[in-house]
Amino acid sequence: MGAGHGHAHAAPAGHAGGRYRTRLAAAFALVAGFFVVELVTGIASGSLALISDAGHMAADVVALGAALVATKIATRPDSTGRRTYGSYRAEVFASGLTVLIMLGVAAYVVIEAISRISGEPDVASTPMLVVGALGLAINIACMLLLRAGSQESLNVKGAYFEVVADAAGSVGVIIAGVLVTLTGNGLGDTLVALAIGIFVAVRAVVLGRQVLAVLGQHIPEGMTLAEVVDDLESVPGVSDIHDLHIWTLTSGMNVATAHLVVGDGAAAQEVLAAAHRVLAERHHIEHATLQVEETPTNRCHEVNW
Repeated sequence: MGAGHGHAHAAPAGHAGGRYRTRLAAAFALVAGFFVVELVTGIASGSLALISDAGHMAADVVALGAALVATKIATRPDSTGRRTYGSYRAEVFASGLTVLIMLGVAAYVVIEAISRISGEPDVASTPMLVVGALGLAINIACMLLLRAGSQESLNVKGAYFEVVADAAGSVGVIIAGVLVTLTGNGLGDTLVALAIGIFVAVRAVVLGRQVLAVLGQHIPEGMTLAEVVDDLESVPGVSDIHDLHIWTLTSGMNVATAHLVVGDGAAAQEVLAAAHRVLAERHHIEHATLQVEETPTNRCHEVNW
């Protein structure tokens, strides 16, 4: 019987989110500065679309700030000896905070918009157009900063989703400004604010499902257990597999454990090495703890997950 542990990303420097801290910081500075401008202009102009987008910007500020803190914590070595997996999950918790903020902003905007539909709010359109255009430019810049990181880190992906939603919000503000200018009625501003709120809620649900999948230790997205089993069983010397578990620790870091039953005469270390290669090369699982057995132990069969 033998065991093997593969860990190509053992160093904190391999953490996906940590590689994008500079870009997160730049996006945070841009969004925080514009949030103040948009909120003041929204209150002064009476535009719910601007105020709702400013509320979403506030969510961005908190989300980006949380993302920065999370990536700092996640890349920090553990000095206590208690966190055997390190602090990588910090980014997942930060993404969960982003989801809660987005849902809160969406609820406020939708409720406020519904309450204003029956009225005729007085809205100044020129500030809406100017600030909407400025906000769109800033959000596009932030999207370019975060786009690459959103493919690797759930934390950066949460921040990226926020910025994408804000870009859509800025487009909505511009449309609302045009409608108010053409009609002289503030109803268009209210309807656009309602659309922004619904859009933000949908994006929050999408990200929230991903966060829950990680926290629930589901098999990573795009991977199937059957395929992993088939590939491991194709390793020379492996006759059976049991107690296979695969989950995501944090973005870009998948983890697996399994017991491999080997046939007579099979070299345990060779089987382990080959199994680790299969997991890393075919499924991007580079953190794997594998145990080799000549026959399944009774204890393995007694465990019911």
